[in-house]
Formats: sequence, C-alpha cells, structure tokens
Amino acid sequence: MANTIDAVMAGTLFKIEVNVGDTIDFGDVVAILESMKMEIPIEADGAGVVEKILVQEGDTVDAGTPLLSYK
Repeated sequence: MANTIDAVMAGTLFKIEVNVGDTIDFGDVVAILESMKMEIPIEADGAGVVEKILVQEGDTVDAGTPLLSYK
C-alpha cells in the first residue's frame, strides 16, 4: 500500500522537487507550497520511492490534499 505526502496548508504548489522513481528519506523537501506570500517546504514523512505525483506546479491545493504517493 502506498503512502501519501499531503499539503500542510492551503496554497499554490510553487515547485515539485522530486520525480517519479526518486528515492526519498524522512525530512527531504519534496515540494514547495506558496501561501500568504511565503514559501513553505513540504517534507517527506517517511522513506521510500516516489510512485506518482498527484498534482502539478501551479495547482491550488487545500490543507490535506495528497501531493504525491510513495512506497
């Protein structure tokens, strides 16, 4: 079963820092969210391999929106 990394707050997805197939470790920055004129790094909450990126740069997301899945 795949895990997801979710947006921590509402905002615009400014940049995706990983690609499908990349290995991630706990604490790695996987994306940057822009909210209230601030850039908020989204960190991996576990280790694994990125399976699927569920959003695109420029998308508006709500808190809790899954950004990517990893296994």
